Amino acid sequence: MVYPLLLINILCFVLFASALNLVLGYAGLLSLGHAAFFGGAAYVTAHAAKTWGLPFEASVLLGTLFAAVLGLVFGLIGIRRYGIYFAMITLALAQMLYFIAVQMPFTGGEDGIQSVPRGMFLGLVDLGDINAMYYVVLGAVVIGLMVLWRTLHSPFGHILAAIRENEPRAVSLGLDVAYYKLIAFVLSATLSGLAGSLKVIAFQLASLNNVSWHLSGEVVLMTLIGGMGTFAGPIIGATFVVTLEHMLATSGLPIALVIGVIFMACVMLFRRGFYGETVARLKVVLDRGHD
Repeated sequence: MVYPLLLINILCFVLFASALNLVLGYAGLLSLGHAAFFGGAAYVTAHAAKTWGLPFEASVLLGTLFAAVLGLVFGLIGIRRYGIYFAMITLALAQMLYFIAVQMPFTGGEDGIQSVPRGMFLGLVDLGDINAMYYVVLGAVVIGLMVLWRTLHSPFGHILAAIRENEPRAVSLGLDVAYYKLIAFVLSATLSGLAGSLKVIAFQLASLNNVSWHLSGEVVLMTLIGGMGTFAGPIIGATFVVTLEHMLATSGLPIALVIGVIFMACVMLFRRGFYGETVARLKVVLDRGHD
């Protein structure tokens, strides 16, 4: 009923927004440089698949590992900073990667890396079939979301929530706050890289848009609209924003303006996002019913 490439795009951004939510909604870290992991992995995956001729699995794994290493570097540099200082450090580091992508020969500059081969999945399934590509992306995204779910509902996830709510108290309990934040940041970067790797294979193009600071802002927007600090919020927000952009693409309306107005309305009327506000209001109604 829906064009598979649109669904693939939605799935990739669902994983991307959910990965960001791990550090934004649970660890309380505002990262404005997550496009570096998404786009950096996309470039590495595209280069590995097209120039080196690596199979699909190896290309995606290489891109994901690159995002993990990059997340470790970013985290070691900025994880001990707080608030706007952390956000500015991640933004500055991501912009450095953007300018590297503009200048490096293998990235193709403004043209990007085009005609990236999709290859075969496990040597058996031809990913040139868009339906096969969709199911492979769906499986990978589901696995990524399961990893996030398990992480958030583990003792580690509860520690992150405690750090977000009251960091001085967490420190007083003897927790190494920086260590836990770093682990969360690296995991978030890794899953963001997986999303970027899957998207570049599906769309067969790695471009500068993938590492632009606009993309970092957009994925933050998705998380806030859906409801940060909730598991379902980023899924709803990413689906809503990507679908809206697709519908507005041929309407002639300014997409950024429309989404900006929606975001303003969300901030004013749904402070906890669509999902968070809906759950909160339902809870109030149920509590009144019990009374």
